[in-house]
Amino acid sequence: MNTPIEGFSKLTKEEKIAWIAKSYTTNSNETIAILKRYWNTDETLQKLHDEFIENTITNYYLPLGIAPNFLINDTLYAIPMAIEESSVVAAASKAAKFWLKRGGFKTTVINTEKVGQVHFMYTGAFEKLESFFNLIAPKLKEDAKDITKNMEKRGGGITAITLRNKTAELENYYQLHCTFETLDAMGANFINSCLEQFAETLKNEFAKSPEFKEHEEQLEIVMSILSNYVPNCLVRAEVSCPIEQLNEDNNSTAQDFAEKIVRAVQIAKVEPYRAVTHNKGIMNGIDAVVLATGNDFRAIEAGIHAYAAKDGSYSSLTNASIENGIFKFWIEIPLALGTVGGLTGLHPLVKLALEILQNPSAKDLMQIVAVAGLAQNFAAVRSLVTTGIQQGHMKMHLMNILNQLGASEGDKKTLVHHFKHNTVTHSAVIAAYNSLQEKE
Repeated sequence: MNTPIEGFSKLTKEEKIAWIAKSYTTNSNETIAILKRYWNTDETLQKLHDEFIENTITNYYLPLGIAPNFLINDTLYAIPMAIEESSVVAAASKAAKFWLKRGGFKTTVINTEKVGQVHFMYTGAFEKLESFFNLIAPKLKEDAKDITKNMEKRGGGITAITLRNKTAELENYYQLHCTFETLDAMGANFINSCLEQFAETLKNEFAKSPEFKEHEEQLEIVMSILSNYVPNCLVRAEVSCPIEQLNEDNNSTAQDFAEKIVRAVQIAKVEPYRAVTHNKGIMNGIDAVVLATGNDFRAIEAGIHAYAAKDGSYSSLTNASIENGIFKFWIEIPLALGTVGGLTGLHPLVKLALEILQNPSAKDLMQIVAVAGLAQNFAAVRSLVTTGIQQGHMKMHLMNILNQLGASEGDKKTLVHHFKHNTVTHSAVIAAYNSLQEKE
């Protein structure tokens, strides 16, 4: 029976590995060998990776692929994507190539506002608190000057601090709702530092105010934290062309194809069960680029899914229309991204990914990421309304199945050729592989 361990973080990496291998795996030597196989031979580089997080025992690899031929606002990009799922990079590349001949992607950054909040409880009249807030509002900003001065020199900083009465939702609950401009930084540390200073000033000024001592009102700071819901940090990406240019499907007319796409999106607009999978496909593209560029894909996921439910029901993030003979497909999403700070200046592959993207600003990266999501969704919906999703996906998954079976390079070549003209299913691949083995 395993027992808790004290001081695990103080062990050396070798000691951590030995303990986890002995305590939680059946073959300690094999476990240790697997973990060490993924260490970088460059000790300096490995030490850098070890120090990204605590209790590091090895590196966890994800494929880093390239989706080329993305024409965005008349600039050609090759987009790095870090993802394990079969077919995502291929689908994005296919969509990029499709729209390359039809004018490419057009994008616009609508706003770049970030949000943070100081959450606190207050017992007393709102009018009295409001008057107090109006009095100390300039001091909230003044006391944060040491934090904001460098950001302000670059053109960013605090854009607004407002008092919000949330007592209708929770008794005695109020908040300072604060907005920020953080330029090329994602800005989490900057925002959180500002918020904690706002909270300190609010608490100190309340304690000093004679207005509240007389009636013994209480103010308690609960927490100060940025929000990953950024509905005003928005970017729009779209593609459009005359319907007659949608003529690459031999099984239907361009008009039929356009109408099928529009209907598929309409279904995702009104049916949450479909919308979740629809939007998951969008996130295949978005997350892959966010991860490759060293940004926080969990924060992006949370904010985007909240945005998808902003009207009271979870719905499609993309839109499609046919007007005056023009097919249009677009997305409008919140993306709080950075190209400086965090891993962007530390991780060698992140730095390389940003170089491949021509060293984008945060606004540029917002547009690139939005396009990746739109392209991925177009590719998925196009497959769904024409050949079905499994035909393309399973052909990309074929190599994974063959690797699981331990197929040789010669076997892979033979079976890849075989399945160019046959339907790929897990059972069909196993049967074909077994048949090949019997002949050998």
